[in-house]
Amino acid sequence: MLWEAVFITMVYQMAGDARHPAMGARMQTESVIAELSALLGERLSTAGAVRAEHGRNETYYPDTPPDAVAFPETTKEVSALLRICHAAGVPVTAYGAASSLEGQHLAVQGGISLDMRRMNRVLSVHPEDLNAVVQPGLTRIALNEALRATGMFFPVDPGADASLGGMAATRASGTTAVHYGTMRENVLALQAVMADGTVIRTGSAARKSSTGYDLTHLLIGSEGTLGILTELTLRLQGIPETIAAATCRFASVEDAVNCVIATIQSGVPMARIELVDEMMVKGFNAYADAGLPEMPHLFLEFHGGPAAVAEQTAAFEAIAAEFGAEGWRAADTVEGRNALWSLRHKAHYASAALARGKRIWPTDVCVPISALAEAVLQAQRDARALGLTCTIVGHVGDGNFHCAVCVDPADAEEMARSHRFTHALADTALRLGGTVSGEHGIGLGKQDFMDAEHGPALGWMRAVKRAFDPKGILNPGKLLPPEA
Repeated sequence: MLWEAVFITMVYQMAGDARHPAMGARMQTESVIAELSALLGERLSTAGAVRAEHGRNETYYPDTPPDAVAFPETTKEVSALLRICHAAGVPVTAYGAASSLEGQHLAVQGGISLDMRRMNRVLSVHPEDLNAVVQPGLTRIALNEALRATGMFFPVDPGADASLGGMAATRASGTTAVHYGTMRENVLALQAVMADGTVIRTGSAARKSSTGYDLTHLLIGSEGTLGILTELTLRLQGIPETIAAATCRFASVEDAVNCVIATIQSGVPMARIELVDEMMVKGFNAYADAGLPEMPHLFLEFHGGPAAVAEQTAAFEAIAAEFGAEGWRAADTVEGRNALWSLRHKAHYASAALARGKRIWPTDVCVPISALAEAVLQAQRDARALGLTCTIVGHVGDGNFHCAVCVDPADAEEMARSHRFTHALADTALRLGGTVSGEHGIGLGKQDFMDAEHGPALGWMRAVKRAFDPKGILNPGKLLPPEA
């Protein structure tokens, strides 16, 4: 396919053509694979099917299988593996649930895919301190199932059943971030293995510290380019006494977004407030026979005691009425809430249902809440002007929204139009004082925007990368654009 060929060529150029190594480098990789086989036995695989699985992604990037896949079970094994790879200069790319949307888990320079899914235990739970210590391969749903009897839960919900290590590495957030924060606010401490195999601990179970550089939050969001996370201490929350959810619809996206802005500025403590535009509703109807009127909707959730939830709901309904909300539908049962959020979490697949046979080019931005309406409306105008099938959903309570463009990677002209759309969206976000990604991260797809957003600070980011990973073996080709 033409676009795949162009994309792969671009990645090879960015990576110094590392996927086409000289004979000496190839022999070095083979030597490392032999050493890792001795270390891990059958938990080091070069089987074609296993490599192919680890080279796939949810979006439009071409498949990029690694040279081998490792399945460690302990921090000690991760440390030994990195020592071996560091000595030989062989790339290592961490792999979790593979739900990232910017290709963060793809081994674009070959080497070793480090599959962390066997490190999936809850190591300890401390109800008295409202925290838990977990391994990185544990998923958020598995953690909350393990916590069910304690009366606590882990609130960060990006939609996909992502691994907690991957969520920390990409600084994930999601539908509940407006109330509970992102991974940045919900990781207290980490254990990580550095590029040379050194094991470090950062942070503590204490809620604050004034000691030294904040390496915890430097590693959170680093997308596996600075270290491999092997243990996380997570902040927990008590399960709310009362949870109520609802939906309502509006005549226009502008009315829906302005309702959100007024709600947040009024201080109503929303647990979730999600926008789905009319195109996204059309996708839900095509994918799940949702039966929703094809108009912009807000999906809502309120947490607290019975009186507090009733007060929050009444306050929101009063604000929504000012913007012409109609079709209020409550979801007060567990089953009703689960059905509502299951629908929202399947937005990626519902978007694909609008153009079967195509793939999804997902992107997101985040802007100050006062600029949200302008940003969303501009995104809709740009998509229509470029003739693209594009849905919009958003964690709009914190100014973050997502666009999903249906694309055919073999259609170079359509891919070019999609490229123009994502660049226009990024330009809009930056012009309005926002960021080119509130949630997806940079990975492969958003490196073009790093200089525009960060300017001279990008040089300091490169200095950090060189200090942590002087040989450049940790997830190379990601996050930082190539130097001129």
